[in-house]
Amino acid sequence: MIETPDLILKQAVFEDWQDLYVNVWRHPETARYMLWDVTESEEAARDRMRRTLRWQAAHPYFLDVYSKVDGRAIGYAGMQEIAPGIWEEGGVALGPDYVGRGYGGQILDALIRTAFSLGAMEFRASCREQNERSHRLILSRGFRPAGEESCADPRNGETYTLLHFVLSVPEQGS
Repeated sequence: MIETPDLILKQAVFEDWQDLYVNVWRHPETARYMLWDVTESEEAARDRMRRTLRWQAAHPYFLDVYSKVDGRAIGYAGMQEIAPGIWEEGGVALGPDYVGRGYGGQILDALIRTAFSLGAMEFRASCREQNERSHRLILSRGFRPAGEESCADPRNGETYTLLHFVLSVPEQGS
């Protein structure tokens, strides 16, 4: 479990399917910069939750995001070690009712802090060029640009530019 001032990040439980469906998965604006399709029904949400639980069982730092105010699942975030000492965020998604409250910054800070506590020497993040909010957030945390690549969205084949960023372990005493 990872905690921020307003949020708890932890492994999901099946019962979260409804919160995630209502708050995240059914919203086109949330899926816009992600690589998943909008979930169209409660039945599809339950199936998606089963897949999420299987995924999280094998990826311990892909977590659901819960509001401390009411305990509801309002999004998800993830990271993984991609090489010894190199960690990478694997996406942050919050439902539209929870955007603009500073939660994205809390989540990214918590992921960075956790990765460095686990021995990371470098933490990587990326976002689509059009995702100005994520771009500003990443830069505000001290990341430096580390390249870009042209990608195709698997949902529709549209090309986009993925921007890459890197943050190195803080120097001792800084």
